[in-house]
Amino acid sequence: MKKRNTNSRLICQLSAAAALVMAGHAVADDAFSADSKWMTGDWGGERTRLIEQGIDIKMDYVGEVGGNLHGGYNDDKTARYSDQFGLGAALDLQKLLGWDNTQAKIQLTNRNGQNISNDRIGDPRAGTLSSSQEVYGRGHMVRLTQLWIQHQFFDGKLDVKAGYFGEGEDFNTFPCEFQNLAFCGSQVGNWATGIWYNWPVSQAALRVKYNITPELYAQIGAYNQNPSQLEHGNGFKLSGSGTKGTVLPVELVWSPKLNSLPGEYRVGYYKSTAPANDVREDVNGADAATTGNAYRIHDSKHGYWFVAQQQLTTHNGDASRGLNIAANATFHDKDTNVVDNYQSLMLVYKGPFDARPKDDIGFGVARIHVNDDVKKNAELANAAIGVSDYDNPLYSPLRDTEYNYELNYGIHVTNWLTVRPNLQYITHPGGVDQVDNALVAGLKIQSVF
Repeated sequence: MKKRNTNSRLICQLSAAAALVMAGHAVADDAFSADSKWMTGDWGGERTRLIEQGIDIKMDYVGEVGGNLHGGYNDDKTARYSDQFGLGAALDLQKLLGWDNTQAKIQLTNRNGQNISNDRIGDPRAGTLSSSQEVYGRGHMVRLTQLWIQHQFFDGKLDVKAGYFGEGEDFNTFPCEFQNLAFCGSQVGNWATGIWYNWPVSQAALRVKYNITPELYAQIGAYNQNPSQLEHGNGFKLSGSGTKGTVLPVELVWSPKLNSLPGEYRVGYYKSTAPANDVREDVNGADAATTGNAYRIHDSKHGYWFVAQQQLTTHNGDASRGLNIAANATFHDKDTNVVDNYQSLMLVYKGPFDARPKDDIGFGVARIHVNDDVKKNAELANAAIGVSDYDNPLYSPLRDTEYNYELNYGIHVTNWLTVRPNLQYITHPGGVDQVDNALVAGLKIQSVF
């Protein structure tokens, strides 16, 4: 019965999207107009008036389908749907209250659905390292994702932001033009085990940025590390109870024009002050899986990252079209982190066809490597209980390296609706050699209401 309900919901969602595409072509300000920025239109001009007064209403939707076509841990074919609704407002407090150079934002999100990666692509005992539906996760609940105020000092040289928000909004930022998690958003949060919480989770935070030149700035942040904010029902928790420490990221960001084409280059470092368990050694430096003693506790963990994005070409002189390249790399503390390094490379061509100048086509490849000490710890844990058969439910799968590939095509249906069919290929899901390589068909729907 549950599967039938899930499929019915998927059909309804896709039918609704199709109905929106077929809606009549009215003037740009009308609801469902292909030229409008918003699906619901300009509300008879009221939306523009609100923006002029300093209130920009934000409403959006992301839905993702993932179906296992071949391979994986369980080749019983099915499709899963996950989605996210967003509602918020960006406020220009200079227009609203006369506060010079001050902005604020509030954002709520609601996630729902299921993920094809959890039990079809990956061995549930090990999971997958990435996810074929990046919008899945952090519970089926409403969360306060953003609640912050921001002010610029000294003619814009110094920028201070405080409130509740996530690290990935400002540090290690990256767009989300793919469906696979390994190519979408801030990557440090995906691999820095248990400390860096990406969207839609927020934490008490402070970020200070200094603009060195128009193309170069440095920034530092402090984020409350509170695992209890991940728990179901704590989406609006603002208290500090449950705090374990502070995440301290620093970053240098350079945004040059190379051959008159935009680029962005980021290099950064993070440190968490919260205690973190060693992945292999016990309190005496021996193998904890063998001795049975408690794992050693470190007083911090750390890592660093590099992000590069650069437009390489234009299309017949049109700078809004052309080939773009991007690369991500993160490296993490081998004493405490499951993943010790990750790298990805992406190519996106915007406006590939003259008849479809706002479409885009993308291809990405990512490598995610599990810490060798994590693999060794699993070997020792299996030996300690005398289990060597992979099919034994008590066996701990040995993890090494997972590779993710995605090819997608973004169909710019209207200015407020993009539909992105994609194919994903995952080799050694979860880094487990015994799991068959998997082929996943995806569909990503992005709409602005």
